[in-house]
Amino acid sequence: MKTISKMSLILLTVCSITACNANNKKQKETFALNEIAKTGTHKTNKQYVKVALLLDTSNSMDGLIDQAKAQLWEIVNELSYAKCNEKKPNLLIALYEYGNARLNANDGYVRQVLAFSSDLDEISKQLFSLTTNGGDEYCGYVINTALDQLEWDDNPDDLKFIFIAGNEPFTQGKINYKDAAKRAHNKDITVNTIFCGNYAQGLSSFWKDGADLAHGDYMAIDHNQETVHISTPYDDIILKENKKLNETYVAYGKIGREKMNLQAEQDTNAEAYSSANAVSRTVSKSSHLYKNAIWDLVDASKETSFDYKNIDKSKLPEVLRSKSEMEIKTYISQKKAQRETIQNKIQTLNTKRMAFILEANKGQTNNLEQAMIKAIKTQGEKKNYHWK
Repeated sequence: MKTISKMSLILLTVCSITACNANNKKQKETFALNEIAKTGTHKTNKQYVKVALLLDTSNSMDGLIDQAKAQLWEIVNELSYAKCNEKKPNLLIALYEYGNARLNANDGYVRQVLAFSSDLDEISKQLFSLTTNGGDEYCGYVINTALDQLEWDDNPDDLKFIFIAGNEPFTQGKINYKDAAKRAHNKDITVNTIFCGNYAQGLSSFWKDGADLAHGDYMAIDHNQETVHISTPYDDIILKENKKLNETYVAYGKIGREKMNLQAEQDTNAEAYSSANAVSRTVSKSSHLYKNAIWDLVDASKETSFDYKNIDKSKLPEVLRSKSEMEIKTYISQKKAQRETIQNKIQTLNTKRMAFILEANKGQTNNLEQAMIKAIKTQGEKKNYHWK
């Protein structure tokens, strides 16, 4: 549990590439707005990139958690550009913490924080809720737990990753890491390991071996390197567009009100961390990965089987309750057009922003964000993913 990497692994968030050799069969998505308001769930029959993030939250991992908050949105943004056969990927992220003394020893000091989810606001919320405390880090145990608990499915077109980060020997715990890694490989799940410390130390403590057994990448990051937030001339404009973007959401039912509050809460969390982080989050909100069909009528209206006749007017915002079906449809269409215009503007501004940051970052190496993206792109290319 030594001092850990400020470059912490955020996540890998890594995720966002969607199985490229996906079959071309299109299966209808079922969408019943009235049921969504009751359950808050939305299931589709598509191929996914599934990423499980396993984060060490022992005392030494404050830097790791800090960096996860700092780099989440930038990594999501980079991966949102992934394409396979000119199709954009879907993304599911799961989050685990391990090595925290507050967790149950009988469960190997492991806790599922979040099952597979495409809700980026919820993922952000759970990241910001993590705290550290001394404990024992059992890498084999947490990998095995993620294999057992998560719905990986056996679709060969899905791209499946585990990213585990920490700085104690990979060999600890009653579950042999070799058995866990081999199980993952047999399930077509790639295990990538991130050692927070010296590269050679990670080798000697078997972090690379754990990745090799599951055909993943081993990475070591400089624990003294902190995230550098670079201000650009485009930041203030993007943040102003975020306020306009939020005004295009049309909440439906109780879950809609709750999710709208969560959206605002995560905007605040990002801004409290840094202005650059708030900008990165805004860019994420302008991408195809930020989808809220379970509570927002604008996103819901894009679903194949959405029908305005299914809307319960009592669950609409006050401004729409007395409107006719045609008036509601017109209102939603206008919000949709406004959102697309705003999102396109943010994406255009971000292209200029990223060029500015790239120039300012020249010469930087051993950056976790760069290491993670490189690993994902390399592995994605094996299934014909590209970022052009």
